[in-house]
Amino acid sequence: MWGGRTGALLRVCGLWPAGALGRRPRSCDAASLAGSGSSQCWNCGGPGGPTRGDGFFCPQCRALQPPDPTRDYFSLMDCNRAFRVDTAKLQTRYQQLQRLVHPDFFSQRSQTEKDFSEKHSTLVNDAYKTLLAPLSRGLYLLKLHGVEIPEGTDYKMDRQFLMEIMEINEKLAEAQSEAAMKEIESIVRDLGAIITSSENPQRTSLSVPFGSV
Repeated sequence: MWGGRTGALLRVCGLWPAGALGRRPRSCDAASLAGSGSSQCWNCGGPGGPTRGDGFFCPQCRALQPPDPTRDYFSLMDCNRAFRVDTAKLQTRYQQLQRLVHPDFFSQRSQTEKDFSEKHSTLVNDAYKTLLAPLSRGLYLLKLHGVEIPEGTDYKMDRQFLMEIMEINEKLAEAQSEAAMKEIESIVRDLGAIITSSENPQRTSLSVPFGSV
């Protein structure tokens, strides 16, 4: 029933109507690990690559591994893939990761590990900054679900716009009738058209009288 860009937008907050597609979205941890094969540690040759163990250090020799390219920001920062994020937990995770991978702690290690620590630290910083701000977090969620704002688009999106996405998803989960579902689907379709337009679109309110549906 829900597919393409509409389905992507409905997944932004991790919500589907009961029974839609026969399943609910996987957690970000499961999603990030699904389909990832085992790899070898660059240092000892054991099964300790970036997709094994804690994702940072080889469980055999404890050498720092390269960043896992299959891991998204939500998984990296141990957050649910949703618009609502516990910012206190996010900050704690950020501090924990920097204590693990910051280049200052690898000054006496091999050049390979120094290089990996730089990459990890940069990735952690980018993930933290992206998920901390509601706007960048929402845009990143849309990107994960296949909806991207074309580069060069002169488009102003604020927190209220993203909150409207949240409201649509929440109302969708509460919808009790087929008519309500169809009306919300139409609204989401309009939303998709707005955020993918590249001809100087103007943000319009998507609020609807949900109390009547």
